[in-house]
Amino acid sequence: MTGADHLLPLRTKLRSLRTAPFGADPAGARMERIRRSPHFVDGSFQNPVGARTRPSGSTVEFAKIYFQKEQRALRTPDGTVPVHPTTLADLAAPPVSGLRLTWMGHSSVLAEIDGSRVLFDPVWGQRCSPFPFAGPKRLHPTPVPLAALGPADVVVISHDHYDHLDLPTIRALAGTDTVFAVPLGVGAHLERWGVPAGRLRELDWNETATVGGIRLTATPARHFCGRGLRNQQHTLWASWAVAGPEHRIYHSGDTGYFPGFRDIGAEHGPFDATMIQIGAYSEYWPDIHMTPAEGMRAHLDLQGGSPHGVLLPIHWGTFNLAPHAWAEPAEWTKDAGDEADQPLAFPRPGEPFEPAGILPVEPWWRPLSPALARPWRPAEGQAAAGPAPAARGDLDLAGER
Repeated sequence: MTGADHLLPLRTKLRSLRTAPFGADPAGARMERIRRSPHFVDGSFQNPVGARTRPSGSTVEFAKIYFQKEQRALRTPDGTVPVHPTTLADLAAPPVSGLRLTWMGHSSVLAEIDGSRVLFDPVWGQRCSPFPFAGPKRLHPTPVPLAALGPADVVVISHDHYDHLDLPTIRALAGTDTVFAVPLGVGAHLERWGVPAGRLRELDWNETATVGGIRLTATPARHFCGRGLRNQQHTLWASWAVAGPEHRIYHSGDTGYFPGFRDIGAEHGPFDATMIQIGAYSEYWPDIHMTPAEGMRAHLDLQGGSPHGVLLPIHWGTFNLAPHAWAEPAEWTKDAGDEADQPLAFPRPGEPFEPAGILPVEPWWRPLSPALARPWRPAEGQAAAGPAPAARGDLDLAGER
C-alpha cells in the first residue's frame, strides 16, 4: 500500500479486493440499459411479487437446527450417489423424439431440442463459492468432463449466484463458439471472465433471442441476485422458456412461488417438459425458493392447470444448501406427483431421457437415505406442517443459494 491509499474512497478499496470469482458490476451502457428497465425501480431490480430476500428468524434458532448432529447426518447421502456411467455413449445418437434432457446435477441440464443443444446453468466446479477452500462442496462428481460433453449452441444462465454461475465452467466455455443467453446485467460477469460481448444475448424479462432456430425468452422469477456482501441488486434473475420448431421446455432457475407462472404458461406453453426447482427450501426463506408442493403447483400453472408434459426436479441432490434432509425434496416431489397424477422424471445424474419415451422413475436415492418423516403427508385428522416461525431479526445466509 502507498501512503495515499488511506485517501481512497471505501468503495474503491473494496473493489480492489474483489477477485475474479466475484465477477464485475454493470457499468456504462449496460448500466444505462438496466436503469431503463421497467423492473428496475428505486435503484434495484424488483420482484414481480413482493419477496423477503433476507432469511427471517433468529441466528440462534437457525443454528440449533442446522448444526444439530442428527439433522446434519440427514443432509448428506449415506453412501455414493450413483452417477450414470454411460452418458457420453447415450448422447452419441440424436434423440428419437427430437427432445432429450440430461440432468447433470443441481440445476445443470443439457437439453437437446429440435437439433440444438442448450446447456442450462452449467456448474462443473467442486464448490459453489468464490473460494476453493470453503463453501458448499459437491456431493457427487460431475457425470462427464465438460470438455467431453461436446459443443453447446447456447448456454443459458438463470442468475448470478455461485451454484448457477461458476467461474471455472464459464471460462472453459468461453473458449468455445457457444452463445450465452443471460438476464440483464449478468453479462458484466461473463465479459470479465473472457466471454466476447458479441456472443452475449442479455435479456430483460419478456425479451426473446433467437439462436439457430431456437427461441429463448427470459421470463419472470421471484428471487434475487448477488455474488458479494455488497449486493446492489443490479443483475436480474430469470426463468427461461425455450421453444424450437416442434418442442417447448421451461427452466425455472431459482424462484419462490408466484401467480405469474400462469401468465408464463399462457404466453409460452404448454411445455413438453419443465425443469423445476424443488430443493434448498426453508421456512426461513419461503419467498425465494419453492417447496416441492409449490414446485408442482408451478408446473401445473405453467401447463394451464392440468397435468401435462414431464416435470424434471432440479436444484437438489448435489449441494447441501438448506436444513432439510438430502433426500426430502425427491420424496416430497414424488408424493406430490402421485397426488396430482403428473408424470415425473427422476434420472440419476448424467442419465439422459426423452420426455416422450420411457421415463426414469426408480427412487434411486432411497438406499442412500434413512426413512424420512413426511410432514407434508399428515395422518388423517392432523394438520400439515405449521407456518414459518415468527421473524426475529434477519439471518443473512442466502448468498450461496
